[in-house]
Amino acid sequence: MKKTFSLCFLGLLLLSFASSPGIAQDANEILKKMIDAMGGRKVLESIRDTTVTGTWEMVQMGMGGPLTMYMKEPNKMRWDGEAQGMVVTEAYDGETAWWFNPQTGAREDMPESMAESFKRGAMGNDTLLNPAKFGISFVEKGKEKINAKEFFVLEQTYSDGFKSTLYIDSETFLPYKAKFKSSGPTGTEVETETVTSDYREIDGVMIAHSMTILQDGQEFMRMNFTSVKFNTGLEDSLFKK
Repeated sequence: MKKTFSLCFLGLLLLSFASSPGIAQDANEILKKMIDAMGGRKVLESIRDTTVTGTWEMVQMGMGGPLTMYMKEPNKMRWDGEAQGMVVTEAYDGETAWWFNPQTGAREDMPESMAESFKRGAMGNDTLLNPAKFGISFVEKGKEKINAKEFFVLEQTYSDGFKSTLYIDSETFLPYKAKFKSSGPTGTEVETETVTSDYREIDGVMIAHSMTILQDGQEFMRMNFTSVKFNTGLEDSLFKK
């Protein structure tokens, strides 16, 4: 259960890339245009916290329900998902990644492999706008057609060696897909893809309102967002174990 819920946050890797003078020129130009398309550096720098509400569905398991995600700069995140009358909480307070087990009623530290993925998902706008500070690098890999539409392809590498292949719409310069290796529900390595769509402007920021997660080509999870709010004054205590 813990591994499957953590995949929601891996989808947020789509937002963990940006321009930097240290990036190869072609990738640098693409990423600058992506930041502009998402709302611009000034607007993104003004975001202190984000609250997202919506629904989620684990397709193969036939379960799902309402969800709420909270993010606070620079590196805090929490996810509350309801399914079959239970609420599962996962969170990172900037130092400790933990989850609430509804079966035991206890708040438990995440396993290290799961915690590392969660921490990457919690990276905030400083990572987005100044990736060189965090040892994130990019290599431009040309273009690829998906359903007759062209996308720029970038390889993203984190300081810990984690890699993700990113697909950016060649017309809108909005993020479309991220592809990477992750652990599936049984603990085996799978190829995971997160695909975002239904972009809408919220307070000057382009936000995807739909996300689909695939594992080894099979649809695994869907998420649809109905509300996105910025700068509501989230307290640090919300993220604490």
